[in-house]
Amino acid sequence: MIAVGLREKVTVAFSYQSGEEIKKGDRVLFHGEPGEIEFVADTLVGDPAMDWYIKEFGGGVMVLEPKHFGRAFLTVTHNTEDLEFVSRAEGGEWDKSR
Repeated sequence: MIAVGLREKVTVAFSYQSGEEIKKGDRVLFHGEPGEIEFVADTLVGDPAMDWYIKEFGGGVMVLEPKHFGRAFLTVTHNTEDLEFVSRAEGGEWDKSR
């Protein structure tokens, strides 16, 4: 039997070293600097730009840290010492002026 036109469902879980699940908008420290999780690429969503991260790298998280790094895409997070969970964003986004 051949399935035609069905999108493969891929889901990958990403977590901090502390065990919390990584979510879009999370406040973090990245190499000691304040940052934010810009997006989590953990499942195919039908958006070619987002799905590319899963197809090319198996998924990951984009960290926004404007002071030194700009953006960094991490494919392994559960043992990354330089990515620390600070807090969840209220309503999915946080005040970048802090």
